[in-house]
Amino acid sequence: MDYLLQTKEVSKSFGGKIAVDHVSLGVKKGDIYGFIGENGAGKTTLMRMACGLAKATSGEIILFGSHDLVSQRHRMGCTIENPALYPSMTAMENMEAQRLLLGIKDEKVSEKLLDTVGLSRTGKKKAKNFSLGMKQRLMIALSLLGDPELLVLDEPTNGLDPMGIKEVRDLFLHLNEDRDMTILISSHILGELEKIATRYGIISNGKMVDEFQADELSTRCGKNLLIYANDPRQTKEIISHMFADALCEQTPENAIRLKGHLEDAGHINTQLVNAGITVNALIPEGESLEDYFMSLMGGKKRA
Repeated sequence: MDYLLQTKEVSKSFGGKIAVDHVSLGVKKGDIYGFIGENGAGKTTLMRMACGLAKATSGEIILFGSHDLVSQRHRMGCTIENPALYPSMTAMENMEAQRLLLGIKDEKVSEKLLDTVGLSRTGKKKAKNFSLGMKQRLMIALSLLGDPELLVLDEPTNGLDPMGIKEVRDLFLHLNEDRDMTILISSHILGELEKIATRYGIISNGKMVDEFQADELSTRCGKNLLIYANDPRQTKEIISHMFADALCEQTPENAIRLKGHLEDAGHINTQLVNAGITVNALIPEGESLEDYFMSLMGGKKRA
């Protein structure tokens, strides 16, 4: 596997308190890796270590197949925690200062990237007067200077309105699909991650709970069939007889929930009608990423 970023049994302690506990993570080339965890789970600490902003207490970090992290970090772009900007500078001035610091000769790249993130018309407005969403956009633009192969973004949609979130989501898809950029992104907006992520890592209390490909999500999230009929009791009896090994239960709304067997909906409907039962609806039901995340965290799923 072609990993751009790997952590192997990485731990980090602060004053005797363990923030990251033997975490192994793998971001493969081409991934949009959704990194999920509650506040204080260790997401930001791990990302800081990957970006060279903190030193691991133990374990290994490997970038682009190399242990020489200093020589490889120029191939990364990152934005961690609160946007770090020059408050008295405009968006363009911030971009130009970073461009010159990085030694990038293309004098038009700042303008192009500001247009990419929707900040081309901020003019003389200083960064200290930007909204949080505007600051986030500017940080994303700054992280794209140097055309990195790997982007590490900590809560990049924080403070954005729904339209801004969609625009940033489309930007990530463009960077990933058209510029072959690999992205590690943490977010609390799980529904948004579900729309773009190709791989997930879930961390809780400093420990890696799960890591899986996006196409595994449908398998890991429960898929059920809800049957609404005029006689729930008899409906349950018939379905339980049809699928003896399947979980079948009656919900508080008097629907019958059948675990799996979505592909058998037509057959179920025929059998119930032949038994004289009026079937009002057959509705597929499945857990979202948020539901699955909450179940792993031991939390209560939404109704």
